Amino acid sequence: MERRLDLLAQSLRALPPSCGPVRLVAVDGHAGSGKSTFAARLAAVLGGAPVLHLDDLATHDELFEWTGRLREQVTGPLSRGESARYAPYDWTLRRFGPAQPLAAAPVVLIEGVGAGRAAVRPDLARLLWMEMGADESWARGRRRDGPAQAGFWDGWTAAEIRHFAADPSRPYAELLVRQCQEGYEWLPGPASTARPNQTVTMRDYLPRPSETA
Repeated sequence: MERRLDLLAQSLRALPPSCGPVRLVAVDGHAGSGKSTFAARLAAVLGGAPVLHLDDLATHDELFEWTGRLREQVTGPLSRGESARYAPYDWTLRRFGPAQPLAAAPVVLIEGVGAGRAAVRPDLARLLWMEMGADESWARGRRRDGPAQAGFWDGWTAAEIRHFAADPSRPYAELLVRQCQEGYEWLPGPASTARPNQTVTMRDYLPRPSETA
């Protein structure tokens, strides 16, 4: 696994900056698909790259209406080469907490459902999609959170269906990431053709057949 993630990390570092000096990389997918775990492991291989969790910008009443906060608190400052500061939402107290810094590092990861939405894509260097179906992802999430959160999950799944119907991310992903029994594998995504002025191709991302996870 580490070898494959190292290959991916090298390729991400080689991309042109997309948001000021930052290569902003999104990890999107259905709730429960493993985005947070994958982002944490990739961040570690990147040498401790900052990770923004979109759960910190969403609220109970605004599950997907966080674009303004993202632009004002995060992508706006990063685009100017400044460190960002954002106030994470406390899901227990139902209010925003003290502001936290997010450095304008060479690679910054943003993970969460909708990380690859249309309003964010112009700032992205790459969009990665966790390739797990909605039903399987939601079942995993429900098992993780337990029966006490069943009502929340009912509301969430309905909201997620509406979101992706209006603003899908997967068609714009350059890589599809699959969790294996040991580690991860990835395949070219629907939007895997090289962008203009881009020197890194999909071949740079994919592990050689002889390499194992």
